[in-house]
Amino acid sequence: MGKALPVVSLFSGAGGLDLAAARADAQPLNGADVGSGLLRVAVATDYNAPAIASLQRNFHDAVTVTGDIRLTPTDELLSAARLVPEEPALVIGGPPCTPFSKSGFWLEQKRESRDPNASLLDEYVRVVREARPEAFVLENVQGLTYKTHAAQFSRLIRQLTELGYNPQWKVLLAADFGVPQLRRRVFVVGRRDGKAFEFPEPTHSGWSERDRKYDDRKLPYVTAREAFEGLPYEEGYASDLLVEGSYADLAAEVPPGQNYLWHTDRYGGRDAFAWRSRYWTFLLRLDPDRPSSTLQAQPGPWVGPFHWENVTNDVGRLRARRLTVAEMKRLMTFPDDFEFDVPRVEIQRQLGNAVPVELGKAVIRALMQQLGYI
Repeated sequence: MGKALPVVSLFSGAGGLDLAAARADAQPLNGADVGSGLLRVAVATDYNAPAIASLQRNFHDAVTVTGDIRLTPTDELLSAARLVPEEPALVIGGPPCTPFSKSGFWLEQKRESRDPNASLLDEYVRVVREARPEAFVLENVQGLTYKTHAAQFSRLIRQLTELGYNPQWKVLLAADFGVPQLRRRVFVVGRRDGKAFEFPEPTHSGWSERDRKYDDRKLPYVTAREAFEGLPYEEGYASDLLVEGSYADLAAEVPPGQNYLWHTDRYGGRDAFAWRSRYWTFLLRLDPDRPSSTLQAQPGPWVGPFHWENVTNDVGRLRARRLTVAEMKRLMTFPDDFEFDVPRVEIQRQLGNAVPVELGKAVIRALMQQLGYI
């Protein structure tokens, strides 16, 4: 194996896409296989110091730069990694998805696509233009492709096209690539030589909230139960994992795979809510025999998915519980030994904002194959 190819990572967060790059040639869904070191993260940057701390804890050789990308010159990033333009093999990253996420649509500026953070897409283009990597991988929430954000997305594609990278984009479902999560992300991939990137074919099949077709030539979706296999039972789950408060009894009564709609006049629970009066994730419980819904980065106290099993609190009442860190890592296909040194709420924020590792691996592996490195 020759010298590892350098990667410039933008908006790195805790390092989901960085892990995908570092393990691009590892066997799919084999957590013990870390790959041959084909790619290395040479420099990673993010404005969020706790996220960078998590990345530093797990990527010991990567140079990190904490700060606002809008105030960070490209040559500062390249210099930190001892690189020059055209030397990076890849620029990777996902500009913060808040401006394009459905979860922000109650804000008028987001519905009208006036969020100032949307300009971070332009910063990504700026680094690609000045660093001139052999290829780039950009990911974001599916909402970026909605009509509401057509101007921003069209500008992004136009700018990357003008650089000669012939960008190709596609919305991918994480479960289609062995991730135990029904999470959709858009990927934009381009090559400096102008050849069109071909997205990988799904390896798994199953039904989702939008598609009830099943391709029996592919592997079945990985379920939440399968994802959690081998994790130890935690006797007396920490009190901060228990769903307590005004909706505690209602949450505990929701069956696996159901949400607050169970407690409407159309289902078998209490008639406590009006039909479709809440967001889908309100009181949502995992179905053990299906992939999870999207892991939320900043959930409210009643936002799931919660575990399908109840536990007993200190006074003997049944309670739903939030997912443990180990379970969240499994849903994101992060390695079990990935370490965090921040409170649980920050860990969920970091994981919920990350790219599922196996989804990122599928894209980057296909790119490296087409570039001739694998």
